Amino acid sequence: MAKPSNPYTDNSFVSSDLKTILHSKRANIYYLSHCRVMQKDGRILYLTEDDKANLFYNIPIANTTSILLGTGTSITQAAMRLLSQAGVLVGFCGGGGTPLFMGSEREVFVEWLTPQSEYRPTEYVQGWLSWWGDDDKRLAAAKMLQHARLAYLQAIWSKDVDLKRQGFDSSRDDIKALIDNNIRQIDQQTEVMHLLQLEARLTKNLYKLAAKNTGYDGFTRAHDGIDKANGFLNHGNYLAYGLGATTAWTLGIPHGFAVMHGKTRRGALVFDIADIIKDALVLPLAFICASENMSEQEFRQECLNLFTKHHALDYQFEAVKQIAMNKSWQV
Repeated sequence: MAKPSNPYTDNSFVSSDLKTILHSKRANIYYLSHCRVMQKDGRILYLTEDDKANLFYNIPIANTTSILLGTGTSITQAAMRLLSQAGVLVGFCGGGGTPLFMGSEREVFVEWLTPQSEYRPTEYVQGWLSWWGDDDKRLAAAKMLQHARLAYLQAIWSKDVDLKRQGFDSSRDDIKALIDNNIRQIDQQTEVMHLLQLEARLTKNLYKLAAKNTGYDGFTRAHDGIDKANGFLNHGNYLAYGLGATTAWTLGIPHGFAVMHGKTRRGALVFDIADIIKDALVLPLAFICASENMSEQEFRQECLNLFTKHHALDYQFEAVKQIAMNKSWQV
């Protein structure tokens, strides 16, 4: 049998040789800790060490959106080259996937090592920038994001049997009233800050609802909280940031061109896009898994399964594309 070609010794290899899967259809996000990521025979592997042997595991990069490298990890230059060719975003983070930062930063920011390619599509960034500098149009875009967020929550909570069994049912009178009230208020807001405040109030009410549904008494949202619900919320949110970063990068829209989280906040568009799916999927699952005393690994797998089941990445792509190409306000 012929030995597999090595992309760094075989000059005939090009990135197009990789089996192409659209980013919106990719299923995998990896969080790795205490391992070494490397390239071997044209594949990406991570090497773990135990008391007896070194164990290699393959990462199917053609079906991967992003990789989070946690504590005790390292990655080779050859691996980064191949990940870049496959369009996989890489982020360095602390234990449990949070916080997320780049190795070159001294402070904590949401940063991604994005593949460098001058051949990103220009259609969507041109559409985005045609209105982004106009305060009124940026506010209108922010409202579209909020409507997309609530539409997704309403749809998922109306059809997911497992979530409905736990009380996350958008046909319930109290939940329906909460959603309908927020939908009405979105179009009444005159500033982005007011939209952010409206969003915060809704999420706070959803936390109360989730705590009540799952019997998770005494919950208070704290990003540095040590209880499982807070930890799972943090972890799931950072997985959603991976989807958001992938969406923006694939469409060619720089992460700094936010509409909700501020024009001067680095990478804020990632937060905007992630928010579309966080309340519908991450929030209820964090409380369900915490109440069932699941491990971090179990929660992460449940979260990724839910992302795939409900086409979270697809929905983010479509929402951002519609906003970017809204013909009614383009100059």
